Amino acid sequence: MTDKTRIEELIADLRQGPLAMRRTATAELGASGEAAVGPLIAAMQTGDNDVRWYAARALVQIGEAAIDPLLAAMRAADDRDFRRYATATLTGIGDAAIEPLIDVIESADANLQPFAAMALCRIGEPAVEPLLRLMESPDPKTQERAALLLWKMGEPGAGPLTGALEAGNRSANNK
Repeated sequence: MTDKTRIEELIADLRQGPLAMRRTATAELGASGEAAVGPLIAAMQTGDNDVRWYAARALVQIGEAAIDPLLAAMRAADDRDFRRYATATLTGIGDAAIEPLIDVIESADANLQPFAAMALCRIGEPAVEPLLRLMESPDPKTQERAALLLWKMGEPGAGPLTGALEAGNRSANNK
């Protein structure tokens, strides 16, 4: 773990340091774990796109501990650039971010849904099964959102989507 003062120093290095210093700070912040999540998200919210990129890389290294704080910050922020970098971070975190992103799709959170959809499509194959599960929802709108995401995924989602639609048609015809 890195103490608060060291995290602040590293965030300053992300903001102003030369390239080598920024890379070193990114690696050290990523290794700092959960203690660095809040300061990194704050840096993403107030920094330029270079700072956002380095902060996002560190958050990807931290992984699962960054997911819920990132989603909360995305809900609170109107800054599309911040939301884009946060989406890229969630995509980079990968599998651990799938269920929280599925929750955003299922709840139809209008502020985050486009970003969650983008992240799930970029995560690809690991998100297919959870999206197929959403297609079994009793809510037609949720089914539609899941089907559109599977379609938008292209290759990883197309086959399972077709199979789910065909299975749905067979069961409807057998009633």
